[in-house]
Amino acid sequence: MRLPILESGNTSRHVTDVFSGYDHRLKIADGAFFDTKNLSSQHYPLMSTRPHRGTVKTLTNPGGIIGKDALCYVADGTLYVNDLATPVTGLSAGEKQLVSMGAYVVIFPDKVYYNTEDPTDYGNMEATYSSVGTITYAPCRVDGTVYENITKGESEPTPTNGALWIDTSDGGMVLRQYSSSFSGWTEITNVYTRITFSDHGNVPDLFKQYDGVTVSGAHYEDLNGQKVIYAVGGDSNEQDYIVLVGLYDAYTDEEGSITVSRTIPQMDYVCECQNRLWGCFYGNDGEKNLNEIYCSALGDFKNFRQYMGLSTDSWTASVGSDGQWTGAINYLGRPTFFKENRIHQVTISATGGHRIDETICRGVQKGSFRSLKVVGESLYYKSRDDVCTWQGGFPIGISAQLGDVKYDSAVAGTAFGLYYLSMRDGAGNYHLFTYDAARDMWYREDNLHALYFDTVDGELFCVDSDGHLLAMRGSVGTLEGSIDWIAETGTLAYETADRKYVSRFNLSLRMAAGDTLTIWIQYDSDGVWHDRGHVTFSGLGTVTVPIRPRRCDHLQIRLTGTGDLKLYAITRIVEIGSDM
Repeated sequence: MRLPILESGNTSRHVTDVFSGYDHRLKIADGAFFDTKNLSSQHYPLMSTRPHRGTVKTLTNPGGIIGKDALCYVADGTLYVNDLATPVTGLSAGEKQLVSMGAYVVIFPDKVYYNTEDPTDYGNMEATYSSVGTITYAPCRVDGTVYENITKGESEPTPTNGALWIDTSDGGMVLRQYSSSFSGWTEITNVYTRITFSDHGNVPDLFKQYDGVTVSGAHYEDLNGQKVIYAVGGDSNEQDYIVLVGLYDAYTDEEGSITVSRTIPQMDYVCECQNRLWGCFYGNDGEKNLNEIYCSALGDFKNFRQYMGLSTDSWTASVGSDGQWTGAINYLGRPTFFKENRIHQVTISATGGHRIDETICRGVQKGSFRSLKVVGESLYYKSRDDVCTWQGGFPIGISAQLGDVKYDSAVAGTAFGLYYLSMRDGAGNYHLFTYDAARDMWYREDNLHALYFDTVDGELFCVDSDGHLLAMRGSVGTLEGSIDWIAETGTLAYETADRKYVSRFNLSLRMAAGDTLTIWIQYDSDGVWHDRGHVTFSGLGTVTVPIRPRRCDHLQIRLTGTGDLKLYAITRIVEIGSDM
């Protein structure tokens, strides 16, 4: 009997052995995934599950974290260092900005500090002293030593070596001292007044030499306003005093009332740069509208009002661009401040004449200041429309793979060259993404709502919305169990218009005993996922999964599973039919 000769079908083999991460656009490259869950680029070009996280503990009312030699965090109004409570307690509720400056942790908006190397060194950055009672004023030297035997008048006294004379001949007061070497009266140009209070030892606990303060209530009006304390003293045996610039008559006020205060300006965002604190503020401070950038005195985070005419002084400058500040960071040794449509960077001068540069471009999205992180030498942040990288020129968008979804409330961390980014979509759902900067590759991990990130000794710590303190790389804490993961492709087989079907899959993978993998297929975008096979496999090898043929125009594949997966390659066997 003669049988007809059957022609072989038009069969093709498609191998994907390089996996390029998350790509939420309508048309994506082979090897990319329209959606992922708990996958990472850790073993690129393989597709693999992310590292297991460790749960360190649960924090009550977490306020922020910062990485120093040990992890520091705020919980329930108390600062903890290396998991030990510090004397810094009673902090206000809400989120904090924790800034590192040397051994210190400075906490805003509470304006308190703590020395991580000296637990006895902590307190408020601001200080106020009010004295009621006898207050004396006397001309003095810069160290507070009161001048004795001063003669005051229009005509000079008997000239003896070292004699002091307050010359009032020109209507003002000039302090002069007679020198027998020059046979004349020499003007003392640097003149000071010592203000002595009735307290003993209180003032030196609040203020120190060269503090910039605001004085009010002084008997001599010119001693009121913003001043610098040139000396401070007092103890159990000596009455408290401060020394201010100015020459005034000795005077005793029996019922004086004077207030001395050291204040920190209200600031929206704060960073440390070149041994100074830098901050910005936009709005009304209670007296007037401000749009300013500030810095503290060199090496002194308590002094934002110290003006002595030196390069080490505090500094304040108004900014002309409109709009609220949205973030601040020290980038490449320059204080960098953001608005949604501006980047302002300060060029620090060794003479104190700092300059503010302005770039009109995409800035940080409002509410996403915690997205500012440096990976390698590049700065990353969430702008209003995308995620950007910036190196000092104009920002470059790097988030096209995230598709058309709009995100906000971004919080970021970094470890091992990865940029971790937790954001909220328009439906109110949170997503944790990782960006591999070296490979320009995104992965979506899960729905983690991160409040804070920071790194200590290579481990990235995170506090989530439930107060869990997590070690994202799993180096400490109680490791989580088996990980559920998903990898969903984009639309496949659209390259030809003919009808076609997938006959089988070959998966090259490594799985552990007890791990599972399921293959799902959706045909022609009908919204129905069909279970097309399960794999339970241990070790490294290739598994063939036969598929019952179903002709279609296009399809999507979804792989789901539990456990630790390393996928080396996916091979799909496709037979092309006619265009009917």
